[in-house]
This record gives sequence, structure tokens and C-alpha cells, in this order.
Amino acid sequence: MDMLDLQKRTDIKPAIGKILIAEPFLIDSGFARTVVLLCEHGAQGTIGFILNRASELQLPDLLPELKHFDFNIYDGGPVQKDTLHVLHTLPNELGGHEILPGLYWGGSYTELNRLMEKNICNASNVKLFLGYSGWDEGQLEKEIEEGSWLVADGNTNLIFDAGLKNIWHKSILALGDEFAFMANLPLHPQLN
Repeated sequence: MDMLDLQKRTDIKPAIGKILIAEPFLIDSGFARTVVLLCEHGAQGTIGFILNRASELQLPDLLPELKHFDFNIYDGGPVQKDTLHVLHTLPNELGGHEILPGLYWGGSYTELNRLMEKNICNASNVKLFLGYSGWDEGQLEKEIEEGSWLVADGNTNLIFDAGLKNIWHKSILALGDEFAFMANLPLHPQLN
């Protein structure tokens, strides 16, 4: 199987709970070597969050009243950078929409604050994103057809993986042996 065949893989379609893995040579600085969890996909378009890009912000930078909580804020994508989103595994406490078994998007920020005060929230059950990644209807499918993205099944362990720099690499390797060579390709092969 040559690289073009790998990039045009179409056996898994984009859907809620799937991940998009940027192909190795995607040079768009906003998405190079990213993994995006899809949280909404339908007639109105697609919404997802970049899993492996931390911002330089902490929660108190956005909400000063939460100055005692040093939660990292992740860069969810280039759309609506003034919105804060939460992925979590606390549905009974926070609510939200189930994305994967046991993983939820959204919920009550009042409850989030209360859970932080009780030290129930931590990096293993809550991840906060500033902004999101979005595609209009049909736009993502076109990008996949052009070979910009590989689509795979998501999993909760990937969402809360502390090794941000390894998420893209691990995601490529999880696709199987025929994709393993892609994990070691340089971003700019002409510089090799």
C-alpha cells in the first residue's frame, strides 16, 4: 500500500467520538501533527477539540475567582477563542453530552467550580479547552478525501493522556502496522 492509499483511507467515517489524526505532511500551522476529538458531526457541520496542544493559560487567567486552581487550559482550535469548553468523566456531577462511553462534553460551570473546591476534579477526569475546531457541512469530508486527515476510533485514555507530544505519534501507531512508518516521518521532508 503506498502513502497515497493510506492518506485516502475511507473505512472509518467522521462521527461523534472519532478522532482526526493530521497526516504527517499537513503544514497548516493550526493543525500540523494534531489529534482532534469530534464532539458534534451532522448537517450543521462538525465541532471538535485538539487534544495535544496546551495553551500558555491556566484557569485563573480566564476566571480570576478560581485563583486557587491551577488547571491547564488546552487550545481547542481556532474558532471562538473566547469560549471555554470542558470534557470530563463526571456525568452525575456535571452533566453534559456523552461523546464516548464515560466521556462527556459540557456541563455546569457552577458545579465544576464546586467540584474543584472539593478537590474532586483533576487532570485525570477534566480537561478544559479554549476555543474549538469547526468545519461547515461537507468541509471535513472534503479535507479527508484530499488526504489531510486520517479518521480513527477515539478512546477516553487518549483524551486524558499527559504526554501531549506523544498523542499524535501514539494515534498513528494505533492505526496498525501498515501506518507505523508515518509516525516517524519528518514534518518537512525537504529539510531532511
